[in-house]
Amino acid sequence: MKTSVMLPFVPKRPEQALPFAGLVAWSSAARLWQGQGLLTEGYHVYSYLAGAGFRFPMGFGVSLMPFRHPYDAAVQARSLALTTGQPVVAGFGAGARQLQRSVLGREYSSQLGACREYLGAVRRLLDGEELDVSGEHFEMHGQLQPYPAPRVEVGLGVLRKGSAGVAGEVADAAITWLTPADYVAGTLAPAIAEGARRAEREGRPRIVAIVPVALAADDRDPVQLALASNRPHLSLPHYRSMLRSSGLEITGDPAVDARELVAHDGFLYGDEDELAKKLLAYRDAGVDEIVLNTTGVSAVYGPEVAVRELAALLRHFEKAVA
Repeated sequence: MKTSVMLPFVPKRPEQALPFAGLVAWSSAARLWQGQGLLTEGYHVYSYLAGAGFRFPMGFGVSLMPFRHPYDAAVQARSLALTTGQPVVAGFGAGARQLQRSVLGREYSSQLGACREYLGAVRRLLDGEELDVSGEHFEMHGQLQPYPAPRVEVGLGVLRKGSAGVAGEVADAAITWLTPADYVAGTLAPAIAEGARRAEREGRPRIVAIVPVALAADDRDPVQLALASNRPHLSLPHYRSMLRSSGLEITGDPAVDARELVAHDGFLYGDEDELAKKLLAYRDAGVDEIVLNTTGVSAVYGPEVAVRELAALLRHFEKAVA
């Protein structure tokens, strides 16, 4: 299982990401990941880092489909691969229904159908195919100018069985967020494998788990850290549904729900040995790449503490799996 790190904030200026770029460049981390940026665009941040001399594999977990047409998504992902000379995981997700209405003026008539069309189109464009598609959700005519580039994997954000099945059909990577290891093992991994069988694919997509973590300390409150990391997600219906399916008693009270996250290892908290054991549970669940997400630590204690914590976790986890 590869171990990567998440940039735990959206930078106001791209140079704020430099300490995390240095961490990836000079540690065992396999990749730097970003989520959807609404202040600075993640593609621009990665290009800045490459210009500053930091070139390494990159991932997006995830960009939101309503913001970008599939053709532009393919252009941007391949452009980044060409700019940096490094492989890219371009992960996408449909986003909340409210976001779809705000940006598109309507919801996708089928959430899973839109994901299937979108990822299928992006993958085919990146593979050099000429598209002439008039789907239910997207219309595309044309192809990318052929040119050799580093590999771009197309990923889908998955929370429940339906999206996991679609990822199995069309994605190169299934990207989870806030999903406990036992839920990955019992629900998502089988659905991904079934989707791959349904599409008659050889093998299944890689499973990437983006996992919120924090080291325990006497002056730390794990519930506060879980809230700082995941408060917006705890308010969204699709995340609440996933967490209930994984056995958490989600009530709508943020403090109570954050306590459930900590108690059921949706948010990982403990000393280095405890965290290593909890992270290894994801490997046992079938995860191919785990992404350490210290968003809560960064929000409460600052990015400097977050990058030091990531460095410590990477060193300890590398020893634990050796």
